[in-house]
Amino acid sequence: MYNEPRFMPVGDQALLMELGDDIEEGCNACIKGMIELIEEVGVKGIIETIPSYRSILIYYDPFVTDFNETVDRLKKIYGRLDIKSVEKGDTVIIPVLYGGEVGPDLQFVARYTGLTEEEVIDIHTSMDYLIYMLGFAPGFPYLGGIDERIQVPRLETPREWIPAGSVGIAGRQTGIYTVDSPGGWRVIGLTPVKLYDPHRDIPVILRIGDYIRFRPVTVEEFDEIKKGVESGTYYPEVLRGGAG
Repeated sequence: MYNEPRFMPVGDQALLMELGDDIEEGCNACIKGMIELIEEVGVKGIIETIPSYRSILIYYDPFVTDFNETVDRLKKIYGRLDIKSVEKGDTVIIPVLYGGEVGPDLQFVARYTGLTEEEVIDIHTSMDYLIYMLGFAPGFPYLGGIDERIQVPRLETPREWIPAGSVGIAGRQTGIYTVDSPGGWRVIGLTPVKLYDPHRDIPVILRIGDYIRFRPVTVEEFDEIKKGVESGTYYPEVLRGGAG
């Protein structure tokens, strides 16, 4: 993390507030805390904040404020920020069916890393993953901190179609495809949970600063959960404040 944030103009209606130069939890807590303070204070002219791994893109109304004025206000807010007071996010339990037709790259990951498929699954489900940012597709969670034992390169040639719910690995990251789309990550499993649904009151169920814990399920469990998702009776388990 930087000692002081860095500010850069992005056109005449936005600025980038950089808080660090690496993917790490302290920087994410700072980003989360800044956004909460901006919303609490109600900074004049700010329209939207978009968090990423190490920065916040901030849109403002150029008829109300400008770059320098907005930076001055953001610096004052940053001076009030106490990272220790930023509450730990919730942990969302995501059921996953690993391997087979729904996880076509699990075999490659095992072969590349010298592990068995069962060991890859055990390692992938052994920790909670911080949601650093959402992007690429609506609600797509970028999760950091994957165990180096199962880190693998992206596909040399991206697939033209990856189904929504696919769980993938790419380098130091793991994530979940929220919509049917092309993609270059190594797909190792599938969740029946809909992370994005435009017809819900809250279309995206994940938030930056929360955590994901993957739970392996059998084909029978997968089918049962899928029925519950489709009927609107299944909701992922959530551990408040990361409890458990």
